[in-house]
Amino acid sequence: MFNNTFLKIAVVTLLIITVSTFSIFTPAVQASNLLEQLLKTFGIGFVVDKFAGEINNFINTLTLNSGIEVQNSTKVVPIITIGSGTYVGAVQVSGPANAVKKVEAVAQLEGNFKEGAFRIRTLVPINTKNPADIKNIERINAVGVTALIDIDI
Repeated sequence: MFNNTFLKIAVVTLLIITVSTFSIFTPAVQASNLLEQLLKTFGIGFVVDKFAGEINNFINTLTLNSGIEVQNSTKVVPIITIGSGTYVGAVQVSGPANAVKKVEAVAQLEGNFKEGAFRIRTLVPINTKNPADIKNIERINAVGVTALIDIDI
């Protein structure tokens, strides 16, 4: 998967440090489950970054061939779900080129309305891939989500 030995060592070291840190501070969490979740999250992020251009071109060709092409600039970015758990996937965003360039990810916020009668999910284009850094998150206006990409894991 990785061509660079240094990159392999860095990723493995990061995973070991992260698993060790979580294991120390949250003894109830099974290290194997945490490692599995980290690998899936990092793996999906890696796949999205690696294939974003190709996925974006495929979506644009698909919509063009269907006669419903997007007229604005487009880009594929990770989608990070915050709410009932944390999940990672991918979406295509579109809008003016200068705004699309600023989008690093899409935050999906989840909540229930009317005692669970409605499940609400908002999709917010943001300027970072790290939604935990609340102070520095900025919504990117004039950009919308045009496609949802499911990744088989």
